[in-house]
Amino acid sequence: MASDNRQLLIEGARQLGIELEAAACDRLVLYLAELMKWSRRVNLIARDTPEAQAIDSHFLDSLALLPLLRASDGPAHLLDVGTGAGFPGLVLACVLTEARCTLVEPRQKRVSFLRHLVRTLGLTNIEVVADRIEPHAAAWLGRFSHVTSRAVAEPAVFLPLIRPLVTPETRIILMLAREEALAGIDQLPAGPWRLAARRDFVLPFSGAPRLLAVVHVR
Repeated sequence: MASDNRQLLIEGARQLGIELEAAACDRLVLYLAELMKWSRRVNLIARDTPEAQAIDSHFLDSLALLPLLRASDGPAHLLDVGTGAGFPGLVLACVLTEARCTLVEPRQKRVSFLRHLVRTLGLTNIEVVADRIEPHAAAWLGRFSHVTSRAVAEPAVFLPLIRPLVTPETRIILMLAREEALAGIDQLPAGPWRLAARRDFVLPFSGAPRLLAVVHVR
């Protein structure tokens, strides 16, 4: 089963234009095994999710951000807001070990899983913060090169939430499933916001449509 999952990860990533190194693939396969084990008793992903589906809808969906982080000037520092079981931040940290990742998650059971996984994988480029972002916004102003979230996907909610900690240099990656979510983005509160880039793709095995939009405050 692990070998099958490895092949799915390698093939799916390749379809996204990403070549996974052996060590990164090892970490992701172990990550998946721990996720499935913990999900039997902790609400991390939907119950009874097949491993192949988890690879497609969680791991590959997260890996799609990789080219955006690699394109940054200097080592990236990603803030993942409401990371849950580590998507996308922990997946990206498994592959892009030169980048730093700060994972923010207020739910304690999920924090326990994240910290267990960081220890199990031997990752040193991750900080797990067991809190919401609001108490840290002032101290974190300008700290991150990139900010993202899968849990708070609607721009109308997410962008005002993170506005206190971003500067014009911060790149915000919106993970969306539909084009309509970008409508009127330049009119949202706490802006003005500008769309800098977008990437449309489909998940390799399910064919589900996805959109990554990179925005920043002007």
